[in-house]
Amino acid sequence: MKAFLILEDGTVFTGSRIGADRDVISEIVFNTTMAGYPEVLTDPSYAGQAVCMTYPLIGNYGICFDDCESDRPWMDALIVHEAARVPSNFRSDISLLQFMEKYDLPGIEGIDTRRLTKILREKGTMNGMITSNAEFSMEEILPRLRAYSCGRVVEKVTCREKYMVKGAASLADNGPLTGSAVFHPEQFAEEQDRYAEDEGGIGPTDSVPDAAGYVHWATVPGSHPEHEKKPSLVKKLTGVTGDGRHLRIALMDYGAKRNIAASLAARGCDVTVYPALTPAMEVLADDPDGIMLSNGPGDPKECTGIIREIRKFYTSDVPIFAICLGHQLMALATGADTYKLKYGHRGGNHPVKDLETGRVYISSQNHGYAVDASTVDPSVAVPAFVNVNDGTNEGLRYLDKNIFTVQFHPEACAGPQDSDYLFDRFLAMVRARKR
Repeated sequence: MKAFLILEDGTVFTGSRIGADRDVISEIVFNTTMAGYPEVLTDPSYAGQAVCMTYPLIGNYGICFDDCESDRPWMDALIVHEAARVPSNFRSDISLLQFMEKYDLPGIEGIDTRRLTKILREKGTMNGMITSNAEFSMEEILPRLRAYSCGRVVEKVTCREKYMVKGAASLADNGPLTGSAVFHPEQFAEEQDRYAEDEGGIGPTDSVPDAAGYVHWATVPGSHPEHEKKPSLVKKLTGVTGDGRHLRIALMDYGAKRNIAASLAARGCDVTVYPALTPAMEVLADDPDGIMLSNGPGDPKECTGIIREIRKFYTSDVPIFAICLGHQLMALATGADTYKLKYGHRGGNHPVKDLETGRVYISSQNHGYAVDASTVDPSVAVPAFVNVNDGTNEGLRYLDKNIFTVQFHPEACAGPQDSDYLFDRFLAMVRARKR
């Protein structure tokens, strides 16, 4: 079926419809990663956006539900040059097109994604519409495109009630430190049969809490068939104290990717995930050892109530580590300002420099806003990381506080995992406070 992508500057792309057959208006953004599209599809930070994948072939290894970052896709639409029909990967549970149809996700393929990306880079991120209506009226559509806003999407993507993810009791609970997945044909066939009977599934519905109310972290992305665990970078349970106690971490879910909780739990932390609008005093009353502020979608300045609660976290003595949207919200809560980037940072190849060591890391990023470093009070915080490409702020270290924040994703999945060590830095800060 023929489909059209209409941009608010009047540019029209003609391609073919994939996924759900329905019109959608959204903010059009691009992602430069070459792999990891299942994670992109299910990243809550893309709520309110239609994502153009710049790599020309998407879907060639299918969808493995174990790799998903949430229990459904959150983006408004997917834009690709070519969608693979037949995946080639023994871990695949379902094809990309089957996934899109299952979750009513519309999309378009067959357009010149390179041209689209160049337009967004030159003119900036803009809104657009995907439609199958060949009789569309530009006079009617363009005002609607210019009026579109993502709105308060954090409240849309956050969890509805708090839940707990139990930390690993030993390194054996995690995947192998080295090596790759192994294909067992007989086991695979048996699991595929069971999966067909169960009709698949991702999310908490597949995870059964234990008597204490915990869900083991390894079951959170759970699906059928079961796959061999992915290799783990965790070499020490830094979330377990010398007397064997698991550190208790409160994770504020502003659109948290599953791998944030999994990264903490793999280190032995017991993680309690809280809805975004949970009052700070309620979280602090649970006496967490540390607090994590997660990633999430939308304009951080829309989160006025959340910013007030984060200010209360700041004035407490609890160590805090914030990622992406959480980084921006902490900056706003302490008097700094944020601004919208021309076309954002979305991909798995963004270099960031640690200003303390001078070392450069390749990072995964997904954000359209940044902290204005010139508005940060130097008596409150100092820049900790900077983007090597454009010089934008990528992290802050707060003075006289056990707080540091980063704009990029140290829990990056499918990668890169250069900055995974930041979780250990955070837990070292937590343990030091407990002594």
